[in-house]
Amino acid sequence: MKEQRIRRKNRFRLYAYVAAVVVIWATAYQLMYYTVYTGGFPPEFIPITRTALPAVAIFFYIRLRGEKLPPLGDARWLWYGLMGFLGMTAPFFLLAKGNEYGVESGMSSILTNGVTPLLVIILAHFFVKSERLSLRKSFGFFTGFVGVVFLFLPENLDVTLIKSWRGQSLILLVAMSYALGAIVAKRAPETPASIGATIMFITAGLTALIIAVISVINSGFPTGGFSNSVLLALFTLTIVSTGLSDILYLKVIQLSGPSMIGRINYMVPVFAVLFGMSFLGEAFSWRTVAALMIIITGLLLARADEQPS
Repeated sequence: MKEQRIRRKNRFRLYAYVAAVVVIWATAYQLMYYTVYTGGFPPEFIPITRTALPAVAIFFYIRLRGEKLPPLGDARWLWYGLMGFLGMTAPFFLLAKGNEYGVESGMSSILTNGVTPLLVIILAHFFVKSERLSLRKSFGFFTGFVGVVFLFLPENLDVTLIKSWRGQSLILLVAMSYALGAIVAKRAPETPASIGATIMFITAGLTALIIAVISVINSGFPTGGFSNSVLLALFTLTIVSTGLSDILYLKVIQLSGPSMIGRINYMVPVFAVLFGMSFLGEAFSWRTVAALMIIITGLLLARADEQPS
């Protein structure tokens, strides 16, 4: 009886964490689009804004716990530093640049959350010996690829590209960056989660600072005043979308294993599209919905032969 209560309690906690992660990840796309496209915040300063404060916070956190970072010559700095760049600095910047071109939040989520796992399947075949391509995975990837192509065609489905194809191409690079980060994570040496996360945030903050400095040298500091709502959106992106979501992400993995994250990736684009329509007035498009369904079908086919965690 006691074990049943514990299982029910853990199940409730898991569902609560999953719901929170889905909402946070989905709304992050609206916050980014609003901040950059509507609010005019420079994309070059998005990465440093989202990584600097969490980097400082997590550094002091591990010091208070008495943990120490490895010496700079340790290989973990290279592995987890690369993960920080591929998982934070590069995608934060590329996503913001894509939004600057006018790519809406729902589309951004589909191209990111839908395409990333498809690319992981392909990259894992070449870099992870235990995850070779099968016929089913190949067919799933091809199906998802058809969905991606669908997103680059206009509403009347002629052979021309949509006007925002450059921005959408940048979002595809976001997916590639996340996918490469996932492959690096699979091959990285084991280390305590707190140490690995600290290295990731520190290196992400440093590389983000380089992008910001280059922007200042080329264009100077941003001169436009930003509204309180834009600053609030930035604050939420930093504290909730970057900081809190990582904690909840780890909680989900602890309670259910990595397989649940795959299921979350199916839900995030759906809610991102709905939130974009509700909060930002983004237009409904049958082409977008059809492409999302095709991509999700491809993911389900590709993962059908995987063992649950």
